[in-house]
Order: sequence, then C-alpha cells, then structure tokens
Amino acid sequence: MTVEEQANYVGNVGLSKNLFLKDKKHRYYIVSALAHTNVDLKVLSQRLGLGKGGLRMAPEEALGEILQVPLGSVTPFALVNETARNVSLLLDQGFRTQEHCFFHPLSNDISISLNTNGLDKLLKSIEKEPTYVDLEASPLVGKDQPPDLAAFVPSTSMVLPDTQAEVSSSKTSAGNQISPVSTDSKSITVTAKANKPSSNNKSVKVQPANGEKSLICSADVGNFVDEILEKTSTLCLSEITEDSIKQHGGKLGDVIANSIRKHLTSDLKNLATIFKNTAYTEGFNAGTKYQPKRL
Repeated sequence: MTVEEQANYVGNVGLSKNLFLKDKKHRYYIVSALAHTNVDLKVLSQRLGLGKGGLRMAPEEALGEILQVPLGSVTPFALVNETARNVSLLLDQGFRTQEHCFFHPLSNDISISLNTNGLDKLLKSIEKEPTYVDLEASPLVGKDQPPDLAAFVPSTSMVLPDTQAEVSSSKTSAGNQISPVSTDSKSITVTAKANKPSSNNKSVKVQPANGEKSLICSADVGNFVDEILEKTSTLCLSEITEDSIKQHGGKLGDVIANSIRKHLTSDLKNLATIFKNTAYTEGFNAGTKYQPKRL
C-alpha cells in the first residue's frame, strides 16, 4: 500500500510513487515519480495553469470507475484501460537516470521492473506519447511567463455517478453542445471532449472516438445484465428491416447472430472486464474496512 512497504520486497532503487489527481473541472491526472522526488501539488497546479489550489487527490471511487484498480495500485499501466484514455500522465524525468524502475501491473501484490525504453514502448502501443518533466522545478508563472505544463491539461471532464449532481448543464459556457470523444494519437496534447454522463447513478455512458457506445458499469449484476440485453436488442432491431427480410429470408437469424458476434464481442468482453474489476475493487475496499479484533 506504500512505497516503504514495497521497498521491503524490491529494495529502494527505482521505486515509484504514483499519484492519482483531479482538478476542479473533473479532469484526471496520474503523476508518476521516483520515490524521493518532491512533488509539490500547489506548484504543479500553477504549472498546469490551474491556480494554486487546482489539484487535489482523486476520490477513491475514481480508482475503480476510471483506472479500474484497487486502492494502493495506481500505475501508468492503468492507461491501457479504455476508461482511462483521457487521463493525463506526467512522468518524472528522473526515471531516465534509472537502470530499472518498478511499477504495479494494476494490482499491488506484484511489481514489474522495466527501463524507460520499455515503458515508452508500452505507452506508444496504446497511443500515449510519453511525457517526462522535471517535477521538482518551480518556474515563475505570470503574465509574461505562461504555465509551462498547460499543454498537458486534458480538455475532457469525466464525472463519476455520485458527482453528477454537481453538473448543472451539458453545454459549454458558449452554449455549444459538448462533442463526442476524439483523440489525436500523434499529439502529446489531449484533444478529446466527453459527453455528459447519463443520470443513471449506476453507470456512466461514454461516447468513444469510433462513435459506438461504451460504458462503465458498476458491480450491480442487474445493471450488468440490462446493459448486455440493451446492446444486443438494439443491434438486433437495427438488423431487422424490410430489405433484410427480403434479402435473407429464413437465414436472417444466422445473419443477425453473425452481426452480434462481429459488432458486440469486443464490446461485451470489455464490459465484462469492467464489471469484474469493479467487483474486485469493491470487495477489496470492503475487506480493508473490516478490521477484526486481535485476540
């Protein structure tokens, strides 16, 4: 759960501390640094152009909903999850001086050792450009000195189900409807904008770049089944038209079955993985809150 505990297993060299942060506009950040690097959140907030108090620790529920990891397992590897695609990652430039660095692979019962070349390869494979910065720097920020890290502020807000009450409108200050999510894999700057989540307090629906709906499901079995049925029935109904009936006749059932496999297999696998990870996180949190008395 802590860097000190991890050091008991892997030593003190190359240890990383990983902070999961959010700003007032519900934009999320992972700051990954060497254990001895001093990270001043007030200074970092100013360097991002968020003011002195713009950054804070992300709520615990965001670990499961966005990063899909349990408490104590924040890691750059969490960006492989679709739900974390718009999380900004800032890496300590000190990692480049280390022969090997240690990170948790989505669970803190294991540590993975790799150098920055390996980390860069992983991040680029998921279209995340590695960004190394001097986290201990404290440059002046003012009228003539713009924030040096402002380019790394994501333009996407991700509102969790229990914080939706804080969102009064799905429109921007200019009155324009927020556009679907899209990212430019060639740019370090995140250019995505997200739809406002639905009012259902059990799930958050997101509009990904390919235009198809994906979702973040809670550990509620009923909602999990409902989402599967909704996706399947929607696809089935879209396939049943007068033209398709005339064209395929008695084989329409086979056509629909093949269409479901083609279009929903990946989506449903992702949904099942999210459900499993969320249930694991809730179980983990419940277990850590229960402290039996010692005899």
